[in-house]
Amino acid sequence: MERRDFVRLGVTAGAAAGALAGTAGSAQAATPDAGGILDAGVREQQAAMAAGKLSSTALVKRYLARIAAIDKAGPRLNAVIETNPDALKIAAEMDRERASGKLRGPLHGIPVLLKDNIATGDRMSTSAGSLALDGVRATKDAHIAAQLRKAGAVIIGKTNLSEWANMRSTRSVSGWSGRGGQTRNPYALDRNTSGSSSGSGAAAAASLATLTVGTETDGSIVSPSSSCGIVGLKPTLGLLSRSGIIPIAHSQDTAGPMTRSVADAALMLAAMAGVDASDKATEDSRGHVADYAAALRTDGLKGKRIGVARNFFGSNDAVDAIIEQELAVLTAQGALLVDVKVPNTDKYGDSELQVLLYEFGPGLAAWLKDYAPHAPVKDMAGVIAFNDKNAAREMPHFKQEHLIAAQSKPGLDAREYREALANDLRYAREEGIDQVLREHRLDALVAPTGGPAWLTDYINGDHYGGSFSTPAAVAGYPHITVPAGYTRGLPVGISFVGTAWTEGALIGMAYAYEQASRRRRAPTYPASINPR
Repeated sequence: MERRDFVRLGVTAGAAAGALAGTAGSAQAATPDAGGILDAGVREQQAAMAAGKLSSTALVKRYLARIAAIDKAGPRLNAVIETNPDALKIAAEMDRERASGKLRGPLHGIPVLLKDNIATGDRMSTSAGSLALDGVRATKDAHIAAQLRKAGAVIIGKTNLSEWANMRSTRSVSGWSGRGGQTRNPYALDRNTSGSSSGSGAAAAASLATLTVGTETDGSIVSPSSSCGIVGLKPTLGLLSRSGIIPIAHSQDTAGPMTRSVADAALMLAAMAGVDASDKATEDSRGHVADYAAALRTDGLKGKRIGVARNFFGSNDAVDAIIEQELAVLTAQGALLVDVKVPNTDKYGDSELQVLLYEFGPGLAAWLKDYAPHAPVKDMAGVIAFNDKNAAREMPHFKQEHLIAAQSKPGLDAREYREALANDLRYAREEGIDQVLREHRLDALVAPTGGPAWLTDYINGDHYGGSFSTPAAVAGYPHITVPAGYTRGLPVGISFVGTAWTEGALIGMAYAYEQASRRRRAPTYPASINPR
């Protein structure tokens, strides 16, 4: 099996086949605030609030109306799994603080959607899309959720995802969960969003909130971001706390921004970063957290040596042609491009899967004990049993091979696990990304993020072509994708990857490229695309 299958693939919804054929033509004209303040970014919305032309309460109301019009009716994207019953109350409090002269920062009063594997200690569920946790409320916020609240953001809901962040079956279809059903791509409703942060990608693209948060183990931020025509930023492992996020693997898991612009991703990253006593990996971030807003410079590419990772081209001719064209934009902005190959990428596919399977079970049991001790399932065995008992709803088209494989693994002191993890770090870091950066004196690597969105297919599964996600994911290094163009109306992303703690430099490069190219355009929700 391909090494990426277990990280980004979702599943299927029994009712989705009819829904996929249900909306024809363009829905853009019918959507509320199309091209208006809801499509704007943080800075524009803040300016409107500062001028007294907008309030957080009004903004939240309009996003909730847009969710009702686009997500639940109209095109029916199915990106939002649940809205926050307290969202308007929180927005009103942010408005009161603003009126009293208190501003918490750039995100004060700004609406945010969180992926439904990120714990919120409120009246919303935290379920990872599984019916086994439907209605289960976490006892407290995940650290990044608490950071966003501290920054003044208004969490207005949770987004759908590939169930268990795509770590359930070897034969899944991205964007489906038992609790949330199938998420659809705003650029062609019969096409896939990729996963596992499927709902966050579709929601950001469709402007269902100003900001969305995704999580990634391997590709689950950058792949749906590319497929949905948005910016996705997977940070260095440890920059953002993992506490409170339903895990797959502590050695690779991280949250990250999914937004319509690089500027919004930078502001959101700054708000979520911070040392967390409950996550020792964040201790390594001390001294590495940069002023990400200051990195938003149009000269961010000037003088940069960037390696074009040629061994990640060749999966799709149309995608390659777009990226070749965009390389000229990088050069025009002052970058020096060097053709390279990322070494040893064939040496950690199998070991990556072993590490994830070993870490999944213990991590899940620990999360349930700490954040949902009242849940009806207590561990991996309980989840497997629940799925077997509720197979008609939870396993209509695929099984739970990865859950079973994870349950069969011994503890983390097993030699197989320790050797697999060491292999991953050796070939992804020092003899992988770091080696090519060092040998060619590079500031970053660039390549196509992946292929265009494929048709959602419950018989044959996913058909994505190519991916640049795995090296940075296994290494725990930063990766940002930016819209680069379209093939037959389907978005294509360009990726910037660096070594550990280089988010600031990558944001600068990505922002300079984005401002020079301005490739992103809003979706129009066609039922399908012209195959010619």
